[in-house]
Amino acid sequence: MRQWRRVPDRLLHPLRRRRVLRALRRAPRPASLLVVCHGNMCRSPFAAALLRPAVSSNGGRVASAGFMAPGRPSPREAVAAAARCGVDLSAHRSQLLTAHSVHAAQLILVMDPAQRRQICDRFGRAYRDVLVLGDLDPHPVAARTIRDPVNQPPEVFEESYSRIARCVRQLQQAIGQP
Repeated sequence: MRQWRRVPDRLLHPLRRRRVLRALRRAPRPASLLVVCHGNMCRSPFAAALLRPAVSSNGGRVASAGFMAPGRPSPREAVAAAARCGVDLSAHRSQLLTAHSVHAAQLILVMDPAQRRQICDRFGRAYRDVLVLGDLDPHPVAARTIRDPVNQPPEVFEESYSRIARCVRQLQQAIGQP
């Protein structure tokens, strides 16, 4: 039964991907991006770190935040996996998602559809301004959600970070960032 639950995501992924890419290409290049995940310790800081060099070179800014208490460091497994991808998360401390950060961002990227709904419902953002990062994945997917690797084996960090990197590359191409 569990395998059937994800069938819609697999079938709808190509359609969602085309729709998101088309919308990104038509919209003006966002000057401020906010990347959000549940705890802001693993996925969103990694994605933000990948996006930051290209976006900031054009005068833009990238931030990350989460729904949980601020000030927590990335787990050592996250720091190690990110380092293998050339990203340093050792100094990262989680940031709490606030109304100010949500309204200051032109484009918000989330790791799962529930986070998108929560941001739109709680902060009044339009759905078009909040994208599920996994919808950009150029590979066939089992789910829209980019798996949370917290308290998982190192392989899960590698898988999640690999998927995030693929999606970030697609995002950068779509918005005209190198």
